[in-house]
Amino acid sequence: MKATGERSEASELARLLLDEVGAATGGVQAMHRSISDRVFGAVALGVGTPALAVKAAHDAIADGVYSAIRGAAAATGKLAALGLAESTGDRLPSESVRGAMAIAAVEGLIGDVLEAEGSPLALPMSVRVDSRAVPLTTEGLARAFPHATGRVVVFVHGLMETETTWRFGGRRTYGERLVDDLGCTSVFVRYNTGRRISANGRELSALLDALVRAWPRKVEQLALIGHSMGGLVARSACFYGTETDAAWTHRVRHVVSLGSPHLGAPLEQAVHYASAALVAVPELRPFGTLLRRRSAGIRDLNQGAVVDEDWSGRGIDDLRRAVCREVPLLDGAMHCFVSATLTRSPAHPLGRLLGDGLVLVPSASGHGRTRRIGFRMEDGMHRAPAHHLTLLNDDEVYRQLLMWLRTGPGGARPADGPSGSAGADRP
Repeated sequence: MKATGERSEASELARLLLDEVGAATGGVQAMHRSISDRVFGAVALGVGTPALAVKAAHDAIADGVYSAIRGAAAATGKLAALGLAESTGDRLPSESVRGAMAIAAVEGLIGDVLEAEGSPLALPMSVRVDSRAVPLTTEGLARAFPHATGRVVVFVHGLMETETTWRFGGRRTYGERLVDDLGCTSVFVRYNTGRRISANGRELSALLDALVRAWPRKVEQLALIGHSMGGLVARSACFYGTETDAAWTHRVRHVVSLGSPHLGAPLEQAVHYASAALVAVPELRPFGTLLRRRSAGIRDLNQGAVVDEDWSGRGIDDLRRAVCREVPLLDGAMHCFVSATLTRSPAHPLGRLLGDGLVLVPSASGHGRTRRIGFRMEDGMHRAPAHHLTLLNDDEVYRQLLMWLRTGPGGARPADGPSGSAGADRP
């Protein structure tokens, strides 16, 4: 018999499929009706009553078609839930790779709404091994990491990703390779990317505090590696950890961001303005409304907001965005970044315009015309040609990552951990 939680997660995915398709269908229907009202209204001025009769027939047929689409979506949702439940066996959907990716996509889009509704899909931040959540107790961590070392590297994924995304391209993850080459223990975190980045930053700080306290061995060194949004969450965690003088912050030696939009992402900025333009036109308002349903996490990518004051008390759809607070980087740690362009040269016009497809070089490096995050340019790497997802699993990036982790803050070279002392703790 399937677990109650599994039925709950699967049924919730089905409900969301129905709701989202229904919302999209309703938006198209509203646009269709708005256009037809305007057209038939103009025709009626010249033809009179006959046009109104034609309009009534047109509206009845159109409403029937949209109703059929919603009915088909409901049936598809039920079948999808049944298929997902059967494909995951005795596991919860969130404990299977396919199910976790589906949930991650939904969370990225509307994760803040799911959390507010108490949805079973709004999963708390957790350490994952083999897709299962690890209890942050000494016993639970010892079982999950039987070869735990005193050097821990924590990986934080990006928007709509999970810990398995680090296996991009089907290759061994950075974490698995570092276990062999650095003698460390790699820890992979999963979180709801639709929440505010500052909320996830606070939760990551609390998670790291619990992790360090319960770790089977004394944690001597910590490193945080974030991809895309994950780099912003790591910066936020460092800030809030410092605010509370959390013990884990004193053990951090490296913070690395891979393609992180520290100064904002142009795609979110474009959507922000596009949604305002669309809602101003009656026929296009449904599309603008759909765009405005994007999550708080996505909205935070507009300017790279990492603390509460970057968004608190401000209208989410205000066209003019206040400049984000430039919070100080964690003292005592080496802060590194990787940027990328689709073109071989970052100076190429297309490279400057498109960056890695999602993040531009100034944003990834934290060096814009009016804003500076504080990274030293000598602690950065540019990968070209490459796209945004390349940075998740790439030989050149890994070699640079290994070099950084072998170098302490200020250029010191700490001794690597004992060779072979850590097992390949897989995500």
